[in-house]
Amino acid sequence: LQLMPGERITSVIPMRKFEEGKYLVMATKAGLVKKTPMEEYANVRKTGLVAITLRDDDELIEVKATDDTKDIMLVTKDGMCIRFKETDVRSTGRSSMGEVVAMQLNSQGDYLLVVSENGMGKRTAMSEFTCQNRGGKGVKCYKITEKTGNVIGAKAVNEENEIMMITTE
Repeated sequence: LQLMPGERITSVIPMRKFEEGKYLVMATKAGLVKKTPMEEYANVRKTGLVAITLRDDDELIEVKATDDTKDIMLVTKDGMCIRFKETDVRSTGRSSMGEVVAMQLNSQGDYLLVVSENGMGKRTAMSEFTCQNRGGKGVKCYKITEKTGNVIGAKAVNEENEIMMITTE
């Protein structure tokens, strides 16, 4: 895959076939969420395909394969989180406030683990996040302080999972 200068791989999605009723859901740093049928990626050229058009100050942060039955969780660096039904996402996308740092699906785990830049974390049951309508404000999922720093990521986890955190060094 030929990459432009400064371009990097964001996600790797394993798939064998391009089934009808399956989608790729993409989230950007600025809060744009786009859902595209998987079959639109069946005939990829050597040079690739444009999957999403980004504004100059935006970047793709996450891509998930889904079946239009899941709930999507977006978490911002300011500790806000919103959960909404995937069916609420139109092909034109939706926007939310704040810089989005993570996107997870409710089917990926029983808990949402939120981690801050200073190595602190908090695990909350997925069931505590109720679905909101398109354009909802979300809820506070992590309290930002000088000690914690901003949220840098979130992952759906289960009780038996172990985690590894890796620093820039």
